[in-house]
Amino acid sequence: MKKISKYIVLFVAAIAVTSCDDYLDITPVGRVIPETLEQYRAVLTRGYDVYPEHKSLTAVRTDELTMNEFGDEINLFKDIYTWNDANPDRSTTAFHYQDLYTVIFYTNVIINDASSKLSDSPEKNQLVGEAYALRALAYFDLINLFGKAYNSATAASDKGVPLALEIDLEQVFVPQSVQVIYNQINSDTDKAAQLINLNTQTKGLNYRFSKVAIYTFQSRIYLYQQQWQKSLDAANSALAINNNVIDLKATPVLATKYDSKESILALEDGYINGLKLNSYASADLLASYNRTADLRFPLYFVASGSRFRIQKGANIDQKCTFRTSELFLTKAETSLKLNNIADAKTTVLGFIKNRYTAAGYTQLENDVNAMNAADLTNFILEERHREFAVEGQRWFDLRRTTQKQIVHTFSGENYTLIQNDPRYTIIFPAEARLNNPNL
Repeated sequence: MKKISKYIVLFVAAIAVTSCDDYLDITPVGRVIPETLEQYRAVLTRGYDVYPEHKSLTAVRTDELTMNEFGDEINLFKDIYTWNDANPDRSTTAFHYQDLYTVIFYTNVIINDASSKLSDSPEKNQLVGEAYALRALAYFDLINLFGKAYNSATAASDKGVPLALEIDLEQVFVPQSVQVIYNQINSDTDKAAQLINLNTQTKGLNYRFSKVAIYTFQSRIYLYQQQWQKSLDAANSALAINNNVIDLKATPVLATKYDSKESILALEDGYINGLKLNSYASADLLASYNRTADLRFPLYFVASGSRFRIQKGANIDQKCTFRTSELFLTKAETSLKLNNIADAKTTVLGFIKNRYTAAGYTQLENDVNAMNAADLTNFILEERHREFAVEGQRWFDLRRTTQKQIVHTFSGENYTLIQNDPRYTIIFPAEARLNNPNL
């Protein structure tokens, strides 16, 4: 009875701080205990729905954007843009620490309660599998925002984030190590892969995890952990289900759209409208493209005087967490790390053939085939830079690779994030630290 009362209190508390879906709206306060598969699905749908838009905020910290100093909401982003984490203005948008734990709360309801309460069925397995996958995604984002980049030599001692696997009001939320969090992420995704039984989700429901989505996610996790063979194997498992890539020569459309044949998981918006109105493409980002040969350039950017607006994101039809392009570029990167340079070249060339004009590809084919391993590594990473512009991958990619120096200019003053700067790890938001002294 004590445990059930905790479920009621926490579930009502979660509802109190979020808007409710239809199921929760019609359930009397104090009796919010789901019983049926449909009701548990409504709980998990709420977990998906409240997944935060923190990837946009990471874009502000990267080399992708230049801020509009005269934008109406520039005060929300200025201190993020200048990496002023220690003493930001009170109006600065905080990174979504608590919101990610709200997602985890919903997944824990499914994992801890639905697993034992519902009768066995393929639908139950799918539901619980998705909950494990969504919890893993939330922890993956938490650890890559607020923990150090994964390093096998130091992960066991590097400070991570708190681990909450049960609904317990008495739990003490003490940060665990980076290694502990990654171990949990891997455990959750392994369970998800065992339980999820839909290879793909239908369009419109593809904000939910599927087999191809969990394999893609595992490929990304192992890439960050530098477990090259496991990352490659997971990418190949995903590609066995969906290996579609849009040929921009024939179909010049954004591949980020939820109904794109490249779409695998359409959950997140990497470039929200408020940010879109207050920023432009940076000189660094624009310089990474061959404007005449790269077919992505006119799709991604539109001239606005002497600057360029970014056309990706800020639209519900561009929700995008995973797509097939990532699988090919991960496969190329991991093949190279495994000293299979020929496979890496074949894979990256097979992908970019869909992104450049015929003449541009011919030149690149000659260039790539002449590259040594170091040059090919840089080329693959730059292709990720170009392909995933403002999709929320750049900050995490910089953290796991070079942690390069970045200089931002605001109101005539230069601000520098030096190479390997400690600010590549974001500090916990002030409110979170106030509420939990253990942080």
